[in-house]
Amino acid sequence: MTNKIRVAVVFGGRSGEHEVSVVSAKNIIETMDKEKYDVIQIGITKDGKWLSGQNTVEAFKNGNYNGLTEVFPNIESGSNELLVLSEGNYKKEKVDIFFPALHGPYGEDGTIQGLFEMANVPYTGCGVLASSVSMDKLTTKAVWEQAGLPVVPYIGTTKLEWNNNKEGVIKKTEDKLDYPIFVKPANMGSSVGISKAKNRDELEKAIDLACQFDHRILIEKGLKIRELECAVLGNEEPKIARVGEVLVGGEFYDYNDKYVNGKSSTQVPANIPESLEKEVQQIAIKAYKILDCSGLSRVDLFYDESAKALYLNEINTLPGFTSISMYPKMWQESGIPYKELIDKIIEFGFERHKKKNEKKISFDDAGDWFK
Repeated sequence: MTNKIRVAVVFGGRSGEHEVSVVSAKNIIETMDKEKYDVIQIGITKDGKWLSGQNTVEAFKNGNYNGLTEVFPNIESGSNELLVLSEGNYKKEKVDIFFPALHGPYGEDGTIQGLFEMANVPYTGCGVLASSVSMDKLTTKAVWEQAGLPVVPYIGTTKLEWNNNKEGVIKKTEDKLDYPIFVKPANMGSSVGISKAKNRDELEKAIDLACQFDHRILIEKGLKIRELECAVLGNEEPKIARVGEVLVGGEFYDYNDKYVNGKSSTQVPANIPESLEKEVQQIAIKAYKILDCSGLSRVDLFYDESAKALYLNEINTLPGFTSISMYPKMWQESGIPYKELIDKIIEFGFERHKKKNEKKISFDDAGDWFK
């Protein structure tokens, strides 16, 4: 018998950020306190198969799944069980909490969170609403804009609209935005599919590229800015770390700069005045709360030094936990080391689940109340 907390770390997935997710999971698993946790490694293949085993992370890194076992959460409400395929039948294995380390669609967009909600099991991070809204950059900007928070001037289009009326989309874009212009898939992370367009020809190519990754496309004004990032932690009363900055090495902070050539670097804390840091933190907390986030998120902002203006860029409800990831770095600088940060994320997951399951007014009671 053991009193350890059984944590199922889920990684991989069907998105374009599959490989980044595996690296995040490796770091999380290696850092977790083995005196406190029993870790169950669960990898989701690119075609959606759930696999588990003692060395699942290494198997996913190598692309060799031999020896892994098929698993799936038991969706019987409150069962807190994993169904493990054994000799043609599923046996049940206890899980105390699920820790998704997934990035992008099918992991960060509310889909897997909805599965956990159906099973009524504890899990870390944001819930369905916050995850789904935050995943879509167009929807996020619309919500922030409605709440009076600053966003970069933008328009949205779809793959269907682009294919049917390219001239109309270009005209709409050029009527509202000046070059340079950034084009982004609305539902991707890690800067996948993002391009910077300096003229009409480049704009067409940028939209064509973005359409390969998503059917919803964000087109926004390019500004000469500094890229600032905020790490937020907590549920109803979230805390915020020291602000960090991305020092861009190329045209912008794209996938290659992040994970391939290492041209860009990061700085924590950011070299900005204390008054500006406080303003950044205040905006980030508001952005987090208005989306009903919980557990953790990284809020990214732009700072236009010439105009002395801040703009919200995006929010990542499952930020990276790789060796170069800003989220753990910012908390490290703020006095919470990586191992303790994992503890707190798990604690907030349990806390959110407990509050969600507190006794609520029944249908019959509600009827009496309205009489």
